[in-house]
Amino acid sequence: MNWFTTATTVGCMALMGAILAPGARADAWNRKTVITFSGPVEIPGVHLRGWGVLPAGTYVFKILDSQSDRHIVQIFDKSETTVYATILAIPNYRLRTTDKTVITFRERPAGEPEALRAWFYPGRNWGEEFVYPKAKAVALAKATNTPVLFTPAEVPVEVATPIKSSEEPVVAELKQAPVMAVRPTGEEVQLAEVVTPPPAETQVATAQTLPATASTLPLIGLFGLLALGGALVLRTATSRLQ
Repeated sequence: MNWFTTATTVGCMALMGAILAPGARADAWNRKTVITFSGPVEIPGVHLRGWGVLPAGTYVFKILDSQSDRHIVQIFDKSETTVYATILAIPNYRLRTTDKTVITFRERPAGEPEALRAWFYPGRNWGEEFVYPKAKAVALAKATNTPVLFTPAEVPVEVATPIKSSEEPVVAELKQAPVMAVRPTGEEVQLAEVVTPPPAETQVATAQTLPATASTLPLIGLFGLLALGGALVLRTATSRLQ
């Protein structure tokens, strides 16, 4: 009986691990991050109507899609019930990582809200540099004296309903939109001149890690079932011997 109890316990623990594992990895996959702004912040991209500037408050940042060199970031309210913005971003490399979230801004003249520039998730060498519509990028580059990423494509700036899926047409447009950079002088340059992408080996490692993470779940469940089956066989054999 002790053998049966032990094997059953192991099997149940394995099955519980298979059930709970997806939730434990969810934040790492979408990089969910809670961020509090002490003042108003201007944001680029496709917004829920009327939310081009976020007031001071707490928001949730998540990755909606990161299957290519074009990432799609969404900004939610604190309760994650409202999507304020769906933004195109380009991975930009940094030499040093930190154990905390880093948000960078483009400083504006007094009285104007800071403009969102990039979001770095803890422990990662690269973050998301946000892409602005061309007219806004030109103005920001001149005001901040720094290059700003932009897309010349006419992607809708505001939509009547929030975007909830990476399969929606607006997201497809964002992922296919050309991206360039504009310097403070107004000169338009290629993305590679102002953005350092993640090393190729890092991208490959990330791509290989995701399937490996997903594939462990069936194995855990299989081990659990095998343990339960083995326990039943052992119990039957013990009963016959008695």
